[in-house]
Amino acid sequence: MTFDDMTAPEGERRARLGGLVANWSPPQRAHWVAEQVLEWSGVPTVNIQAAFFVENPIMTWLALGSLADGELRLPFGDHRFAPIAGYDVAELCAKILVDPAPHISKSYALTGPEMKDGHGFAEDFAAVLGSPVTYVPEDIETWNKTYADTHMAAYPHIAEHLKTLNRIIGRGGYGGITDELETLLGRPPKTVRWALENHPRIRKMAAA
Repeated sequence: MTFDDMTAPEGERRARLGGLVANWSPPQRAHWVAEQVLEWSGVPTVNIQAAFFVENPIMTWLALGSLADGELRLPFGDHRFAPIAGYDVAELCAKILVDPAPHISKSYALTGPEMKDGHGFAEDFAAVLGSPVTYVPEDIETWNKTYADTHMAAYPHIAEHLKTLNRIIGRGGYGGITDELETLLGRPPKTVRWALENHPRIRKMAAA
C-alpha cells in the first residue's frame, strides 16, 4: 500500500485489500501483510496459499468429543468445500525449495481433490473409525463459543482464527477446486479420508 493508497477513503482501501479484510482473522491479515512486504522487498519468493487443512483443529481435535456418541458436530451447514492434506502442501514446498527458479514470483492456490459437505466428512470419519457417524450441523456462533472459546481460552489469537474460518465457510467461502497441486506434483491431491487415516489423533481413536 503506497502512501496515497493508505490515505484514500475507507471504501477505496477496502476495495484494494479485497473487500473482506475486516472479516479476516489476525493470522490471515498477518499472512497477507507478509506477502505484500516480501513482494515490495524484491526478495525472490513464492506464495503458497493453501485452503482449509484437513488437519485443522476444527476437524481433528475440537470435533472429536462428539464422535464418541457417533456424531460429527460442525458449524458448516450444508456448504461444500475441498480441504487439503498438510502432507500435500509439505511435499509441494519441498519440491519448490529443491528447484525454486521456475516458481519465483508465482502464487499457488491449493485445494483438496473433492468438494464435500459435513455429511461427506462424516462418511470419511465413519470409514476410518469403523463405526457409524452422523453429521450434526450446529449454529456457528454457538459452536464457536462452546468449542473455540472454551478449549482455546489460553490462545485467543488462535481461537479468533478458528472462529473466523467457521464464519467464512458458513457463508460459502473456500468453495471450488484448483488443479495447481496436481499440475505441480504430477499426481492428484490426497483425499480427506487418506488424511484422516494418517492423522495421529484419529488413528489413536480408531485403535481404541
